[in-house]
Amino acid sequence: MTIREGSLEAPTRHPLDWQSAGFYDAAQLDKELERIFGICHGCRRCVNLCTAFPTLFDLVDGSKTLEVDGVAKQDYRKVVDQCYLCDMCYMTKCPYVPPHPWNVDFPHLMLRAKAVKFRKGGATFRDQLLSSTVAVGRLATIPVVVQFVNAANKTGVIRGVMEKALGVHKDRVLPEYASTKFRSSARANASFPVRDGKNTPGKVAVFATCYVNYNEPGIGHDLLKVFAHNEIPATLVEKEACCGMPKLELGDLKAVARNKAANIPVLARLAREGYAILTAVPSCTLMFKQELPLMFPDDPDVKEVAEAMFDPFEYLVLRHKDGLLKTDFRQPLGKVAYHVPCHLRVQNIGQKTRELLEMIPATRVTTVERCAGHDGTWGVKSEYFENSMKIGRPVFRQMAEPGPDYVSSDCAIAGRHILQGMGETKAQKQHPLSLIRIAYGL
Repeated sequence: MTIREGSLEAPTRHPLDWQSAGFYDAAQLDKELERIFGICHGCRRCVNLCTAFPTLFDLVDGSKTLEVDGVAKQDYRKVVDQCYLCDMCYMTKCPYVPPHPWNVDFPHLMLRAKAVKFRKGGATFRDQLLSSTVAVGRLATIPVVVQFVNAANKTGVIRGVMEKALGVHKDRVLPEYASTKFRSSARANASFPVRDGKNTPGKVAVFATCYVNYNEPGIGHDLLKVFAHNEIPATLVEKEACCGMPKLELGDLKAVARNKAANIPVLARLAREGYAILTAVPSCTLMFKQELPLMFPDDPDVKEVAEAMFDPFEYLVLRHKDGLLKTDFRQPLGKVAYHVPCHLRVQNIGQKTRELLEMIPATRVTTVERCAGHDGTWGVKSEYFENSMKIGRPVFRQMAEPGPDYVSSDCAIAGRHILQGMGETKAQKQHPLSLIRIAYGL
């Protein structure tokens, strides 16, 4: 039988069989890694996406057989460690994703390998710490402590000690922690009448996210201001845990399940009450839209939440299509260099942020659609920092070329990473939601 070369069908994804014993069987994993690596070696289309594929191809090209069978099984881990689950190979490059019979899902195979590693040996103290976003956020935002943490993160001597003790690279610019958390200071306005549109529910519930709550609450406040300006009744999700993405990337799937058990009942109730649910962090939105439904395909509450979940700009552009979004922008933005983060691209909603920014008069938007290479905690770690900057170089260059007034990404961490990589620039870093608030003159 001849297997067709590539596929013209829309890609689909199979549920993640993470609760079966075979999922964690090391021999079965190695067999599947060898199969997929062999296909990737024969194709090599993804060589320029990240450092996982060059690592694989260097291992093959340096082996005695010049094939995957010449690579030592223990060296497979070198490839796995370079993958930070951006999903770009699956979404933009690979011609063999399901429903093609070769069934290549490289990111989820890497996730499986990370889960096997975690179950076998756990994780380092650093990796557990960096992925415990709520615990660290609560500690770091204690009054007095927050000033010390922020000062320490900018002090060269202390950062040198941190690198030696924790493996957090001394040159990585880290986000500050907020002295006032978003959830404790947010003033959501639910007093407006509900106006459902053809494409959108007329009321919204905001899932704060760890990052907005502890690091950049201004993003959340700007989102609420945009809703209030458009007379959209908004509320905060009553209580929330981390979405689970940091633990997913670590391979700690039981921790993901625990966070799911805390979040989904609350969010499902809101979904049943007719709310659109939004988060201002693409990775968190993706977690509820894609990863949890693939981990728990038979859970009706997970499905309801996924169907009610919107990216903020997806929601706002759909409100515009419904004739329910104000376009009374007062403040032009000039030149905006806008980066589309990977976990927003994976949502398959199109460039909604760009669409809305381009509605602002006297605003020129340059869009860069390429992985910036930071990915949550990956680009913070000493052993991956240089690679994260290498992956980001094309993005840094393209973002700087128009001489922008603003540098912006829906992923706030990517925005900071890009600004660091650009070096000296007159551009201000602002989240797209903040740009909309500025344009409205709020």
